[in-house]
Amino acid sequence: EMISLKRERDNEEDDDDHEDGGRGRAGEDRRSRHCPYLDTINRSVLDFDFEKLCSISLSHINVYACLVCGKYFQGRGQKSHAYTHSVQFSHHVFLNLHTLKFYCLPDNYEIIDSSLEDITYVLKPTFTKKHIAALDKHGKLYRAYDGTTYLPGIVGLNNIKANDYANAVLQAFSNVPPLRNYFLEEENYKGIRRPPGDIMFLLVQRFGELMRKLWNPRNFKAHVSPHEMLQAVVLCSKKTFQITKQGDAVDFMTWFLNALHGALGGTKKKSSIITKVFQGSMRIFSKKLPHPDLPPEEKEALLLTEEYQEQMSESTFLFLTLDLPTAPLYKDEKEQLIIPQVPLFNILGKFNGNTEKEYKTYKENFLKRFQLTKLPPYLIFCIKRFTKNNFFVEKNPTIVNFPITNVDLSEYLTEEAQATEKNTSYDLVANIVHDGKPTEGSYRIHVLHHGTGKWYEMQDLQVIDILPQMITLSEAYIQIWKRQESSDTNNHRGV
Repeated sequence: EMISLKRERDNEEDDDDHEDGGRGRAGEDRRSRHCPYLDTINRSVLDFDFEKLCSISLSHINVYACLVCGKYFQGRGQKSHAYTHSVQFSHHVFLNLHTLKFYCLPDNYEIIDSSLEDITYVLKPTFTKKHIAALDKHGKLYRAYDGTTYLPGIVGLNNIKANDYANAVLQAFSNVPPLRNYFLEEENYKGIRRPPGDIMFLLVQRFGELMRKLWNPRNFKAHVSPHEMLQAVVLCSKKTFQITKQGDAVDFMTWFLNALHGALGGTKKKSSIITKVFQGSMRIFSKKLPHPDLPPEEKEALLLTEEYQEQMSESTFLFLTLDLPTAPLYKDEKEQLIIPQVPLFNILGKFNGNTEKEYKTYKENFLKRFQLTKLPPYLIFCIKRFTKNNFFVEKNPTIVNFPITNVDLSEYLTEEAQATEKNTSYDLVANIVHDGKPTEGSYRIHVLHHGTGKWYEMQDLQVIDILPQMITLSEAYIQIWKRQESSDTNNHRGV
């Protein structure tokens, strides 16, 4: 019992008496700057995208990466797993994943060498305001350590098992500059106070880390694993969303936006970066309908009562749901199914203030109409492709025809809002597509790279450039549109 407790302490304690690298002890200090083992470091095996756990004890405490084989070990003291590894395998260079300090084991001195800075940068990339401001100004290609060239931000995300639904949403958000910029700079959210024991802030930290990895110009490889981000999702959603089971991108996006908003201290009244970027508002006109089985004279009598008059309310939204017309199953002469198409403006008609839509609850029916009162800087559309029946989910394959730039939404605004909203035209920046059967199927995403104006398609690790014409041929499921700035409108006038 005593021995194992002592060993546990060796792993957890960090032999702090050696921390100063022997300053004042000339012998050790000399070794600090002349470690003979630096050329044994193997950058091609280093991967910091995984959970920082000791590969033997599975503890999070005091974990070091062996820079020769890439494995993680706990401790540095004499009986620690890292120490044992260094003796057993003659691997001598270790990095403390928390303090970002380098050590030589088993000799146990700190290594100080500027040639190791590229390693700490991959573990913890940082972005200056100047760097962030330049991200969307150019399309400079960078070369990863493994030789692949890549555009920061246009980087594949690993599909660990069945998490492409989450990957597509994370990629879409990574491509919304004000949201991305907020998370690239940890200072923006570091000071947010959360109640003790609140795990939701983990989402904020992990999302920030993921953004910094996706936009890192000095990566060792041209793809990123969202492993830690998704583990936080599984934990914080209490397993509603999993890595091993296909989920629905709209459900995930809805939960993720609300969870981030709450974790950043946002409430119904108090804003966060989420509401600043995505929140708009609408007016809802709602009137109750009499039960359809009632005799006509009773219905008429009810329609005159107070309860059945139209009520108006104001509501905020983070995205708009667009309904598809029921898909007719046309066949042509050759008995081939014809996929129906619908213009985007037809399905936006839901928000023109006149179109009435019936909503049924289990005991009451309502007629509702909608009109927008405020447009956000970035507008999310969710195209409702799936309907759940008692036994199964059906998918509507209708293709939505939409222009990629200059979608003017002024006609969906109330008259007062038309007078106050200066810019009402939007350009597409991200398009998430669902291919295949409703409950299986797979996700891919089209994103516009702001620096080059080029479109890319990403499906997990696969990244290809595509022509914008191809985007409108797919079964779009979630779209993010960017409001044109006054300066943008001039560019598009001739289109």
